[in-house]
Amino acid sequence: MLLIKNGILYTMEETKPIQADLLCVDGKIAKIAKRIPRKPGMEVLDVKGMGVYPGFIDAHSHIGISEEKIGVQGDDCNEVTTQITPYLRAIDAINPMDSAFHNALAEGITGVMAGPGSANPIGGQFAFIKTCGRRIDDMVVLAPAAIKIAFGENPKMNYGQKDEIPSTRMGTAAMIREELFKAKQYFEEEQNAGDSFKQQFRMECYRELFEGKIPLKAHAHRTDDIFTAIRIAKEFQLALTIDHATEGHLIADEIAYSGYPAIVGPSLSSRSKLEVSHSDFKVAGLLHKAGVLIAITTDHPVSRIQYLPLCAALAAREGLGEENALRAITIDAARICRVDHRVGSLKEGKDADLVIYEGNPLEITASLYKTIVNGEVVWPQKQK
Repeated sequence: MLLIKNGILYTMEETKPIQADLLCVDGKIAKIAKRIPRKPGMEVLDVKGMGVYPGFIDAHSHIGISEEKIGVQGDDCNEVTTQITPYLRAIDAINPMDSAFHNALAEGITGVMAGPGSANPIGGQFAFIKTCGRRIDDMVVLAPAAIKIAFGENPKMNYGQKDEIPSTRMGTAAMIREELFKAKQYFEEEQNAGDSFKQQFRMECYRELFEGKIPLKAHAHRTDDIFTAIRIAKEFQLALTIDHATEGHLIADEIAYSGYPAIVGPSLSSRSKLEVSHSDFKVAGLLHKAGVLIAITTDHPVSRIQYLPLCAALAAREGLGEENALRAITIDAARICRVDHRVGSLKEGKDADLVIYEGNPLEITASLYKTIVNGEVVWPQKQK
């Protein structure tokens, strides 16, 4: 048991912070109350008025798949030998020994969506994982958590230079649409076939998607690519997240009308290609004001994952506001990732993943005091 006393709790369930104690038991938040008495056997942290927040969440990353320091030997981000790879599972490539996981914990990032890159029209299965652990199976919160699809420059450039489809945006959309059409037919045949139905490994990858349990995760920067992602998702009546949404502010009302959320970023990286020429920290605020549910991403390693609070702070300054910026890396990110029943806010019954700050975490001078995952202090690491 871990008892945190005298904290200022930013629960993301309340509109204002509350002064309270918080008790962690068996990896869960067992109780939040004005005063919780100490009992024998409790580990007690008296945080003396420090801010206590839900663990931060990066809703789109390639942590552990594009490993830091290792180079090509540690890059498992894109299977570029074939265009359609829904059967790839992020959990088979994420290396928890990647040094970026330590960096994440040192900045209070306790949960991430991690998965394949955007070289393929359909790239594979993302997973939502915790950032603390040595065995990926023990870190998983939800897997599969999304099916990655990609529009725009990356797939057309990757295969066009090989004189293969897709070399155009039309080709990318056609390949995605054809694959989803086959998957839809597969599940319709299953309903009619009864016991004689034979499962297919490739089509089974889409089961949670067509059951509405997980979304398509669409890499889309430009307005036309965003509209194509929405068009295809609506055509097949599928859930969707619009990832990056670099030009989303130019069509904010249309995105809001679609009902799909946006995961905005990376805005801290360079404008390295044409489709990110409108990259700006104002995008998140403008989308939010239009009524779009948003999260903020570093797209690690495009921007390093430890800069997630900084990205939120810059978005806050450029129109999102502090409260909404915090929500974009906590409860709103958890809702978009469909794990808000476990993480994203401080609430009795949820996982005891939280961070304690001296100062405002959206200020550069703030100091992280403790990172706690599953009710255990994981940063700074205890000396053995």
